[in-house]
Amino acid sequence: MPSLRPALYEMLDDRFRMSGDDDLEVLYTGCRWAEGPIYLPAWRQLIWSDIPNDRMLRWDEETGAVSVFRRSAGHTNGNTLDRQGRLITCEQGNRRVTRTEHDGTVTVLADRWQGKRLNSPNDATVKSDGSIWFSDPDFGIRSDYEGYRAQSEIGSNNVYRIDPATGEVRLVADCFGAPNGLVFSPDERRLFVSDTRAGFIRVFDVRDDGTLSDGEIFAEAADRTSARFDNIRFDDAGRLWVAAMDDGVHCYDPDGTLIGRLVIPETVANITWGGAKRNRLFIAAQTSLYSMVLGVTGTHPTGPGRRPWLDSESR
Repeated sequence: MPSLRPALYEMLDDRFRMSGDDDLEVLYTGCRWAEGPIYLPAWRQLIWSDIPNDRMLRWDEETGAVSVFRRSAGHTNGNTLDRQGRLITCEQGNRRVTRTEHDGTVTVLADRWQGKRLNSPNDATVKSDGSIWFSDPDFGIRSDYEGYRAQSEIGSNNVYRIDPATGEVRLVADCFGAPNGLVFSPDERRLFVSDTRAGFIRVFDVRDDGTLSDGEIFAEAADRTSARFDNIRFDDAGRLWVAAMDDGVHCYDPDGTLIGRLVIPETVANITWGGAKRNRLFIAAQTSLYSMVLGVTGTHPTGPGRRPWLDSESR
């Protein structure tokens, strides 16, 4: 396949020097706004969201076939997996976080905080203790395009934690313009959260009781017009990969230095790692789903430690 752009890699620092595909592979096109990809190792499939079309799509790695996974999907945005391999979904339009059980039924995990309806859950991550952490900006209630226009009952855009034992929804951070992607560091001692409106990524120390420190800025967009940060993912070397919308995919060294970019021909909304070796980067960008194989390996979506259900060699 010919190269979509003459320079896929933009090296800003020698630390970004790595092997990988020279071209992007187009897996599907035809979305209105592609979002929330998550790779299911046990099935060798990837599920992602097409928010304005109110559907979730499924791509099969073995055949390359794309089919509808779920229609009338609550204008789903971000997706992840829990410790049992169940799908955790942020239903932006339905203003709730849900879990798809192994039998296909859907369980509501969170739709309110202190009796007030959530805004529009956007992205989620799962800690190794089973707790689910999610961002709740107001994107889905600002218009009818990606949800349903409504007034915020909470009045702010926050990050919450769902307790794995009690199901309690606790506010853990409220210092955002629009919290978006979030991910734990590989050792789970820190939580990274992107703020799309503010144009930076904040990092918080995670205490043993599940509360957070006040946080500090880890990275800031030089041009907030183009580099609006969306979701974020780690590789196993501690580098942070960021969906930076019109500025492609950013890669940050653990010290916070922007060391390189992947130049993508559409606005990048969300990224995830997958494939048999977890070195295939899937990129949801505006109308399309792309992928490329890199010489780096992504971390698992549910914290450290080996889980047989996640490892492709266990199939």
